[in-house]
This record gives sequence, structure tokens and C-alpha cells, in this order.
Amino acid sequence: MTPPHPPQQTAQTARTVLEQLPTLTHRALVVDSPPGAGKSTLVAQAADALTRPGAPCIVIAQTNTQVDHLVRRFTRHHPHLRTARLTATDHTLPHDLQTHPSIRIATRIEPLETTADVIVGTAMKWATVTGRQWPWAIIDEAYQMRSDTLLLTAGLFDRALFVGDPGQLDPFSEADTDRFHGLPHDPVNSAIAVLLANNPDLPVHCLPVSWRLPPSAVPPISNAFYPSTPFHAASREADRTLTFSPLDIRTPTDEVIEHAARTGWALFELPARITGRHDAHAFHATLDIAERMLTRRAITTCEENPEGHTLQPGDIAIGTAHRSQTHDIRALLARHYPRLHGITVDTANRLQGCEFRVTIALHPLSGRGDASAFHLEAGRLCVLTSRHRHACIVVARAGIAELLDAHPSNAPAHPGAASKAADGWEANHAVLDHLADHTIGSQAQPGRRRG
Repeated sequence: MTPPHPPQQTAQTARTVLEQLPTLTHRALVVDSPPGAGKSTLVAQAADALTRPGAPCIVIAQTNTQVDHLVRRFTRHHPHLRTARLTATDHTLPHDLQTHPSIRIATRIEPLETTADVIVGTAMKWATVTGRQWPWAIIDEAYQMRSDTLLLTAGLFDRALFVGDPGQLDPFSEADTDRFHGLPHDPVNSAIAVLLANNPDLPVHCLPVSWRLPPSAVPPISNAFYPSTPFHAASREADRTLTFSPLDIRTPTDEVIEHAARTGWALFELPARITGRHDAHAFHATLDIAERMLTRRAITTCEENPEGHTLQPGDIAIGTAHRSQTHDIRALLARHYPRLHGITVDTANRLQGCEFRVTIALHPLSGRGDASAFHLEAGRLCVLTSRHRHACIVVARAGIAELLDAHPSNAPAHPGAASKAADGWEANHAVLDHLADHTIGSQAQPGRRRG
């Protein structure tokens, strides 16, 4: 029997979820979503289906950026809904939302609860609302929500739809959390992990395909980061291309971008050296790669733009592990790379949920002399390597495999809620094994091809 096409698979899963919600007898339903699987579309469809006269559907996201994205989606694709933005007093909304004629905006719930069909706000803002209860809530990016935050907001709704990506970064806390390990309601664990541990009979669905990632990216990303929720690509190999104007002499940077254009992947490997967070050579390498793509007038084609699209700075992202690295790269960009004005440079935490045609990732373990839990976290590398529609280029110092072998995973096992996240040590090795066939050394001779 021939399996259904990706659009049919996605529509079938979404239909199953939407049909189950009105008659749900459990207090919650969970939907796991791989990168670019249509999570925001499902959230908007569910909100549309769950809103009732006099009983708006409340939508809870984790960051202001996520909330603003959802508000835009509601107004663009569900304009018949009266959409409201519940915001903090110290948050400045983007200009397009402030001036949108149909978006209701307030810092208190009272003006919105009788004039809106959908009310969207961050979890921390919703936690300030008291004395109210609604029939339904939708929790977006639910794997990023801490269980203590869920506890603060659980009294606001009778039932909830939890939608999130199990491969993304887990919630974090700057405080010492060792004393919470093993508790049945570990306050800093993922809200979904604690929810499912205490309610194992809750229905769980999985969106089956990624509309973002190309076929070249799905096997390594799915195998490394989604062992319990495998998925496949919606596009075909021939649907997406990345081409450049030809050159007679090629530098190692040209080899990198051309290899990535052919295969979807490249690892630009710099000489082994312990640099810590600040590695000016690696910072310049990420910017040089981006600049070279624009200089050579990269053209992308895909199912959305079959006629071709000339790559622009806004189509490229450079991802880092640390805010200080982001700051340093932005400073270099402002001083030495005027052509790259408009490119996105940010940390994995802030790139979650974003999509670009090409991503350039500075490997979290590049130049390090140790492999801490922060740098080994599977979700961090997953975000950095799963934002692209055409190609992902990783920049790293040589020696990461040896570093991993010298720091084997020894994280203690704790009782209690189990995360769906992949083991960071194994995930890092899996990605390195994949990139072994896509490695270009920075000392490569012009015109010489690898992989």
C-alpha cells in the first residue's frame, strides 16, 4: 500500500487532533512536532476550533517573540478571529502589531476577556492573572516551559493542548537545581515531561513530516535528536537547489559553500586549538562564508520559489552557543562586513522556531578544552543544525571527537520524569559521524574537492 503524500499525512494528523479535542475526556493532549512540521499552523487551527462565544481560547507561549509570531499568524490566516495580545507593561510591542487595526492590546485581562476570541500572551504574563478560568488553553513551545511555570498557570483552564518540539532546548534555570532531581514534580523539568510522568495515559500525537528541512537534513537530524519521534521530509531531492556563479580559482571557503550546495551539509574545519569562547578566527570564518555566498550571487529554488530566489542577507543566520560570541560576531560584522547588513546572528536559544535558507553554525564544542553539560546539550546542537531549508554549514576547530572521547557522558540517572531529549554525548558523536563525509579543511588547496 502506497503511503500518503506529505500534505495528506500532515492534514490527517491535524484532523485527528482537531476532531479529538471537542470530545476529549483527559485534561490534556500532547502533540510532538519536529522542526518545521507546521506546529504554528496547528496551533492557529486549534485556537480557531476551540474558541466559543463568551469563552475565548487562551494561548500561552514562552517568549515575547513567539507570542508576536502567533499573533501575526492569527491576523494573517484567521482574520475572522478577534485576536488579542496580553502584554507586560515593560514590553514594547513591534510597530506592526501596535498599529494593526484589528489587534486588541492590553496589559490587563479585563478589557480583553469579553472582546476577543483568542488571547495570546507569555506564560509569565498569564501567571499574573488570577480569579479567571477558561475552557481551553493552548500551550505553544511546551517543551520549553518549566513545570513550575505550568503549575502557576494550570488553574486558568479546564483542558489544554500542548504543542512542542521534543528535540529543542530544555528549560533552564540559573539557580542550583540538584535538590530537585528525582522529585515527581521537578520544578525545572520540562512541563511535558512532568505532565506525562504523572499522567501516562494522556493521548500523544506526532506531526509526521518537516516542511522546512530538505531530504538531505532529515536522516541525520531525526537519527541524532529524535530517537522517539522519527519523521521524514515533505520535499523531494529535486525540489530544492542552491547554485553559485562559477569561478576559475576556488578558495577553501568556495569549496565549503559549493559542497554545502551539492549535499546540504559542510563542516569547515579549522586547525585544532583551545580558544575558549572567544575565537576570532572562527568568527571571521562564519562571516567570510556568508559574505562569499552573497558575492557569488547564490540562487535558491524550492517548491515555494521554483523560479529562483537570489540569496539576501536576511536569508542567512549565524548561530552560536553563547551571547558573548553573538556580540563579538555582530561587532565584527558592523566594522568589516557592510555587505552582510541584515543577516541574523544569535544564540541557539533565540533561534528556536526560526527558519532560514542557509545557516552557519559555530559548533558549541569548537575550541574547548572541556565538554560541560551546557556545551553537550543535545537541544543546543539540534537548534543550530535544524533551522535551514537548503544548507547548513558548521564551523569548528578540529579535535571535537577526541574531546568527546576524553569526556564521556557521566550524567547521573535520576528517578522521576524522563525527558524525550536525546543524549547529548551520543547526539554530538552522531552529528560528527555524519559531517565526516562533508569536511573541508581551512588549509585546503584552491580547486581541490573533498567529500
